[in-house]
Amino acid sequence: MCFGAASMASAASITPDGPFTTNSGTLVVKTPSAPGDITCNVTFGGNVSGGVATITSAQLSGNVLCSLPTLKNIPSPGWVLTANTFDPGTQTGTGTVTGVGWTITFPASNCGPGPLNVVWDEATKTLSTTGSQSLSGNCFVRSLNVKAPTLKLQ
Repeated sequence: MCFGAASMASAASITPDGPFTTNSGTLVVKTPSAPGDITCNVTFGGNVSGGVATITSAQLSGNVLCSLPTLKNIPSPGWVLTANTFDPGTQTGTGTVTGVGWTITFPASNCGPGPLNVVWDEATKTLSTTGSQSLSGNCFVRSLNVKAPTLKLQ
């Protein structure tokens, strides 16, 4: 008889409640406003409440094109990160960030809002996307990779 497995994913939540900020990471997007991918440095801030993290601030820097987007839903209602699963054996989990999108005035782009599927590595405290993901407006989030040292997935 088998009563369990050494590594089994289960429902998850984000802790601790309260404000958080991430270390600088990278966000790579593709938008009709630019001929190629745009790579930006990104830092997020927000608040955790009831196991859910809401991103209410974002700072983009780096490439001159990183100053062009206006992020949708930031500061309000925010980009909402919900944990879906956590595997204590591998210390990894999955989640969804909803409300992700941006606009660029000229040349015009209107991207999202939409969801991103993300993975969490508890050992490195890293949140990242699971490959290139499309948003409405012929836009793509090619990758997201940020460290959030104060957050814990459980």
